[in-house]
Amino acid sequence: SYNGVAVASQHPIEDLHLGFEDGEDTEEDLSRLIRCRISGIPVVNTYVPQGRALDHPYFQVKLKWFKRLRRLFERHYSPGEELLWCGDMNVAPAPEDVYSPGKKEDHVCFHESVRRALEEVRSWGFVDLFRKYHQGPGNYTFFDYRIRGSVKRNLGWRLDQIYVTEALSSRSLNCWIDMEPRLAERPSDHTFLVAEFMPH
Repeated sequence: SYNGVAVASQHPIEDLHLGFEDGEDTEEDLSRLIRCRISGIPVVNTYVPQGRALDHPYFQVKLKWFKRLRRLFERHYSPGEELLWCGDMNVAPAPEDVYSPGKKEDHVCFHESVRRALEEVRSWGFVDLFRKYHQGPGNYTFFDYRIRGSVKRNLGWRLDQIYVTEALSSRSLNCWIDMEPRLAERPSDHTFLVAEFMPH
């Protein structure tokens, strides 16, 4: 419901796994992480916990989640092979990924510690596919309902990311943010991040 992820595909979904399978999974972990294989490509889809507040125990859960992700990639995958990791990371990786970054330093989605935790996973061997094709500020996937006119004023965050290994990045054609769904009537506060790849 509030924190589930799903995978939909026109091709068979194979080798399906839920959660980290590290002996520490909670019911929430099973809904927040899906691993599968589609057309031979491993896909890891995650909805990272938001964290609530820097002094809340759930923020430590968020930091630990990234450590568990790093260990998951080390156990099951190789940086030299094709792999796609996507989802709502609940982290704006860099200052250009959030409006007014100077005012967000104590936010659970931009605090230095959580950006460092995300980078620790990314450094395992991932390319930020959106940044391969688009540089600079003002590109966001999330716009808070509570901020009046946030979409028109472009007051957003780039919380949703697609990370790929270099082997898969070399087959990529583009990656972009589709804003049209966010402009629909009663939309999600997130919109779609899309990637396109050459077929094998």
